[in-house]
Amino acid sequence: MRTLSNSELTIKVSPHGAELCSILHDGKEYLWQADPAFWKRHSPVLFPIVGSVWENEYRHEGVSYALTQHGFARDMEFELVLEQEDEVRYRLVDNEETHKKYPFPFCLEIGYRIEGKRIEVLWKVINTGTCEMHFQIGAHPAFYYPDYDAETTDRGYFGFDKTEGLHYILISEKGCAAPDKEYLLELTDGLLPLDIHSFDKDALILENSQVKEVTLYDKEKKPYLSLYFDTPVVGLWSPPAKNAPFVCIEPWYGRCDRARYKGEYKDKDWMQHLAPGEVFNGGYTIDIR
Repeated sequence: MRTLSNSELTIKVSPHGAELCSILHDGKEYLWQADPAFWKRHSPVLFPIVGSVWENEYRHEGVSYALTQHGFARDMEFELVLEQEDEVRYRLVDNEETHKKYPFPFCLEIGYRIEGKRIEVLWKVINTGTCEMHFQIGAHPAFYYPDYDAETTDRGYFGFDKTEGLHYILISEKGCAAPDKEYLLELTDGLLPLDIHSFDKDALILENSQVKEVTLYDKEKKPYLSLYFDTPVVGLWSPPAKNAPFVCIEPWYGRCDRARYKGEYKDKDWMQHLAPGEVFNGGYTIDIR
């Protein structure tokens, strides 16, 4: 575990999955502390898929591969390659274990940089092979509700950088989506009220770069934290029917399969592609308000 601190923040990062495990500000923990009674993770990085492939299987050039939800990177040990006062970076490269699940040579770097009350999450994917590489990558950070009270129903609000015309899709079956049916995201005074039933139907998935900013507000409509990103998809989630003390804001360069998808891996919705030697840079920013 590595720790970065400045006058505003202290964060901790584990080499296991290169996962952000703690965000402390003014002695208060903002990041969910992985109680398995609700969800056993803090902020896993999802690679080389986001969500599920249909029946945990995908196809590439006539070969089928088994891959479980959110891929394998979150469960692997990364190598520390940079450590500075305000930044750490970890690296994972392909190996015999990954080749059984994912046939592409790659180098994945995950970094964290702090400045003031902001955390920059940095992703770099390099195609180290000789053929085109296909992948997805995404975030899954879980944040404590600011005013959580298990005896009440209200949880706060989400705000966005757009206040009308937002639509979302839902998970339909076996962890896969039904993108052909959209629902209007119903805001009240420009905000989305959150309560214990907001995620009864699982994640709310906003596609097509509809928003670039999501802010979590407390029950008094005071900003608590914001995420800024440039991803085409963002998921909003808390475990259905568990009355969990946290909510996830998940910027994704990718998305789970559409239900019953049997096509090629490279043709999945929201797939990313890299030519040999090409580099992808992505990530997002967390701002404690």
